[in-house]
Amino acid sequence: MDLRWEILAGYGPLFVSGLWMTVQLTIVSIGAGLVLGVLLGLVSSSRDAPPPKSAALAWLLKAARGVTVAYVAFFRGTPLFVQILLVHFALMPALVHPDTGLLLSGEAAREFRQSHGAFFSGALAMTLNAGAYISEIFRAGIQSIHTGQTQAAYSLGLTHGQAMRFVVLPQAFRRMVPALVNEGVTLIKDSSLVSAIGLAELALAARTVAGAYSRYWEPYLAISAVYLVLTLTLSMLAKRLEAPSHLRGR
Repeated sequence: MDLRWEILAGYGPLFVSGLWMTVQLTIVSIGAGLVLGVLLGLVSSSRDAPPPKSAALAWLLKAARGVTVAYVAFFRGTPLFVQILLVHFALMPALVHPDTGLLLSGEAAREFRQSHGAFFSGALAMTLNAGAYISEIFRAGIQSIHTGQTQAAYSLGLTHGQAMRFVVLPQAFRRMVPALVNEGVTLIKDSSLVSAIGLAELALAARTVAGAYSRYWEPYLAISAVYLVLTLTLSMLAKRLEAPSHLRGR
């Protein structure tokens, strides 16, 4: 097998910009997905919380749990690739359209779609997907803490929110770190799917080189190495957040 690495030299700026786009997309998706996942995870785990005194609030909380279950089931049960296509070609035109946009219309909508449409669609789809998985990670992490600790917090006069904030979540987070890292690694790799809607990230850069030279080993091996470096870097950074070995299993 004769590898011609010199064909990549002229496309260096394309790979650098593709790497930067991949990093931006991953950071936005992880950050927004984490916020969404925490909120949904708290809603899912509220079934074990003391019932609200207000009947209306109790009904709203029950409805929110039902919506959360449906949301998680959909985004965990369908392919991310399909979700990206749905967001970009179905949801995006409904939200941002020069004539009928619900959020943005007119010339601003046209300019936004041309300049940021693919990034917005990809980031939104990946955020919604990550939120579903992270919500289950948080739900499982919260439920892994013995209920006796929550009851002890209530006996000290803490509200459910305070018990979550000061007692349960600090302990649960350490247990969630490996699963959260796995989700981050998955998002880094799955960001390559966004090339299907024209976002100029790493996968599209490799496809451009492959199309120009009809050579596939060099560009795809190159981006494989980049993805490997990104995922290993994330894993090593996250090791610092994991529970020490003497505290695991407690």
